[in-house]
Amino acid sequence: MSGAREEILRRIERITPTRPAAEVAADYAGIDRSYLRRHHDEGVLDLLAERVADYRATVRKVAPAELPGAVAEALSARPGTHAVPDGLPAGWTAGIDPARLARDPAVADLDGLAGAVTGCAVAIAETGTIVLDHGPGQGPRALSLVPDYHLIVVEAGQVAADVPEALERLDPLRPLTFVSGPSATSDIELSRVEGVHGPRTLEVLLVG
Repeated sequence: MSGAREEILRRIERITPTRPAAEVAADYAGIDRSYLRRHHDEGVLDLLAERVADYRATVRKVAPAELPGAVAEALSARPGTHAVPDGLPAGWTAGIDPARLARDPAVADLDGLAGAVTGCAVAIAETGTIVLDHGPGQGPRALSLVPDYHLIVVEAGQVAADVPEALERLDPLRPLTFVSGPSATSDIELSRVEGVHGPRTLEVLLVG
């Protein structure tokens, strides 16, 4: 770190000092939550699939026993090596040649990979958003941003009906990545371009 950068960070710290984690957690717990927390009581898996597909992602619903075969089928359509983060259940990739998997790769190696397979922390049916907190089975944030293809496995128990319910399941002190479809942006003429800031292709396996 350069001396100039250190000085800038010191000045920022003096203006807005870092608060103790316990204080931040207490403030978070004190938020008034008397608002409506759920807009849907039934059909949340179907709603999630519909909303995720609206973002131009591919969604497939599978039974738990079908998951290894579905993962293998998805990756077989994409030649190359795919990243597998530490903590991903081994059974999910049981149908794939181990030579095609890069387990817990270094960030510097991600650009040369065909894609990545991860789990998630929670999914929000109302918005079609999948949230990674980069715990076991999810890898570092770069894993969900650098490879051109991202396959996310969402288990039925991870699906929350709406945003408030989802936030209650998340730790605000963890790094959170909110995924709403493949990476996309638009220029001043509203021409959509995908893959600029993250994966060009997002595929979701909804297990339930």
